[in-house]
Amino acid sequence: MERLDKIIAGTGKYSRREVKELVRQGRVIVDGRLASSPEEKVDADAACLLVDGQSLDCRRYTYLMLHKPAGVLSARVDGRQQTVLDLLPPELRKRDLSPVGRLDKDTEGLLLLTNHGELTHRLLSPRYHVDKVYCARVEGVLTAADTAAFAGGMVLADGLECLPAGLELLSPQEALVTLREGKFHQVKRMLAACGKPVTYLKRLSMGPLRLDEALAPGAFRPLAEREIHTLLDICGLNAST
Repeated sequence: MERLDKIIAGTGKYSRREVKELVRQGRVIVDGRLASSPEEKVDADAACLLVDGQSLDCRRYTYLMLHKPAGVLSARVDGRQQTVLDLLPPELRKRDLSPVGRLDKDTEGLLLLTNHGELTHRLLSPRYHVDKVYCARVEGVLTAADTAAFAGGMVLADGLECLPAGLELLSPQEALVTLREGKFHQVKRMLAACGKPVTYLKRLSMGPLRLDEALAPGAFRPLAEREIHTLLDICGLNAST
């Protein structure tokens, strides 16, 4: 349970001062009744909140699926370059969202944005075996030997140890890569170690979450309830965590 003014201000649409004035004017409804005061305690995940008759999403956690475009940084903020949070409207940028893992600047595809820190940690931890699937195009010709090299795990020239990974050939120059970890530039570095430099890379899925084909690069949408619950389940969390 949290204070009503803190919950509503947390949506990014109003300041606490504005919430106090809205309550004073009788414009805030909590579960069918007028809010009694800005300080009253409310369950953000269970309460039905209306401001000026419009429903307000005040849930504790926010989950967004973004189709990250190439050329944008997977970061919260950068003083010189555009970041994935710059693609969001102002009210969502105020929700303390972070990308779950990083996609290289020139890589596109699925990126989850959330303020659920424990979910982020577990989705990225090899302990929970959350597969990430990428579509990669390369220079050169992919072979069964490359698939075997991925399956056996790799130690790169700089000493980086990579867990066994999947490499499913789609054509001589295109493959699906499946990782259970997400080390720096890992897909590119593993394929480069096979002598097949990457020319294009797109993340298609993270665990059960698949990139919505209806999302154009740069577009986003909230996760559906079933998507949220599935992610929480595979990470050993529940909706109230």
